Amino acid sequence: MVNIQKAAIIGCGFVGASSAFSLLQKGIFSELVLIDANKEKAEGEAMDISHGRPYAHPMKIYAGSYDDISDCSLIIITAGANQKPGETRLDLVHKNVAIFKSIIPEITKRGFEGILLVVANPVDILTYAALKISGYPKERVFGSGTVLDTARFRYLLSEHLQVASRSVHANIIGEHGDSELAVWSGANVAGIPINDFCELRGHYQHQESMERIYKTVRDSAYDIIQKKGATYYGVAMAVARIAESIVMNENAVLPVTSLMEGEYGLEGLCISVPTIVSQKGAEKVLEIPLSDEEKEKLLSSAKELKEVLDGLDL
Repeated sequence: MVNIQKAAIIGCGFVGASSAFSLLQKGIFSELVLIDANKEKAEGEAMDISHGRPYAHPMKIYAGSYDDISDCSLIIITAGANQKPGETRLDLVHKNVAIFKSIIPEITKRGFEGILLVVANPVDILTYAALKISGYPKERVFGSGTVLDTARFRYLLSEHLQVASRSVHANIIGEHGDSELAVWSGANVAGIPINDFCELRGHYQHQESMERIYKTVRDSAYDIIQKKGATYYGVAMAVARIAESIVMNENAVLPVTSLMEGEYGLEGLCISVPTIVSQKGAEKVLEIPLSDEEKEKLLSSAKELKEVLDGLDL
């Protein structure tokens, strides 16, 4: 029996611990299990976060084992090697696929019936690996994808245009990595096409601004890793946003990593595109209108992922 208010996080590094903290702030779960290869680390994180509970929402948070997960509605997998300065997300692939080959079977043998949310990088590759290893239906296994990149994009646009970031509607899609692309053709502020809104704010150098903003989004992680060693707060808030859409059965449209079955002419891989997220998981992949140039970039992003997948033993 699935308990919609119970979740687990596997991997208590920076991202896992920050995600647990973010989930406590949201108050959407009543029970959260932390699992880590280093049990003491999980215990320490659970204690530290629990001590703030009088000032947040009531939530039982504790270090547990795989035996505690069978009735979870959501398992968030952040376990894996971290990206080091100068390393791309794809460089992590072999280390982390090996880690997934030990984690996923532990989940499947517990009769888990909830949703698997993959956050570890490279997220598009590891989501596909989790799907293959688990044998779960595609709705129940998806990745955090470009939900964070999209937030970075909206934030930078909101700063550029001096407008609330919640009024900015724009997506980053494709690989969560170097080949991701900005969907400028559909970007708007409160329904006003992005270039028109820019002109309302006195900005006319569209091409130049678009290039600068896109590159800043794409290279954000490298920049943050260079400055502080890792990125975790932004992605933790993205994870909480996805979890909220699942628990509240919101049907929110989020650019998560979903399995392609012919959408955009792609199949046999997982990539980030706008998807309806509900209690069923990644309920429906949406084919959004793209310009010819954007279609081309999406196909080329998919091709890079496919080449990596072809080199894996899954």
